[in-house]
Amino acid sequence: MPPTIQTDRTAQTAHAAQASQRPPRRNRVTPFGHMEATSARGTLMGNRGDLHAPDGTITRHHAGKAWICCSLTEKNGRRVIFDTKGHYTPLFFLDEAVAFAAGHRPCAECLRADFLRFKLHFNRATHRPDDQFVPAREIDVLLHRERLDGGTKRLCRAALADLPDGAFFTQDAAPRTPLLLWQGNAYAWGHAGYGDPTALTGRAEVSVLTPPTLIAVLRAGYVVAPRL
Repeated sequence: MPPTIQTDRTAQTAHAAQASQRPPRRNRVTPFGHMEATSARGTLMGNRGDLHAPDGTITRHHAGKAWICCSLTEKNGRRVIFDTKGHYTPLFFLDEAVAFAAGHRPCAECLRADFLRFKLHFNRATHRPDDQFVPAREIDVLLHRERLDGGTKRLCRAALADLPDGAFFTQDAAPRTPLLLWQGNAYAWGHAGYGDPTALTGRAEVSVLTPPTLIAVLRAGYVVAPRL
């Protein structure tokens, strides 16, 4: 057994060394839901199904309606598998606020506590009893209608003052700059982290990136933890 363990560790070390020499994969997700290549690391993993070809190239935007965010650490301790036909394609987010903006919900397995907390606040947001069972697939169908308008990100308009903490939005003057709303300030997002806070005032109307149902979940009391 010891020689086998040593061999496994040697193989893992060799694989890590090879991986560090490869260019970054296009699997880091923006608040717009786009996948980009960057050397920055996130704090959450997720998936939208099997999106890649055997060589690791991303060939699809999504596969199916179950978009989830997951822990970086698997329960069995094994590394994430890339480039295997039929497996999901691991995606990565800076934090849960970004995952929500992109339209992902917590995983019912590896983030079980967060998922149950999410379902509680989903029920409250949709005026259901706290203990009513709602299948995850029903939530996924609802979210999928709100994520995309054809092949593009579906946006909503709202007064900035009406948005809850954890929501992402853009201002009309800078429609390509995603901003996180947190405790009265706006933080410009980047793969490596957020910019300095900018105080917000007034009731300007903005374009909201976070889907309406997830906005309602945040407003009902679900708290994300941005990496500020």
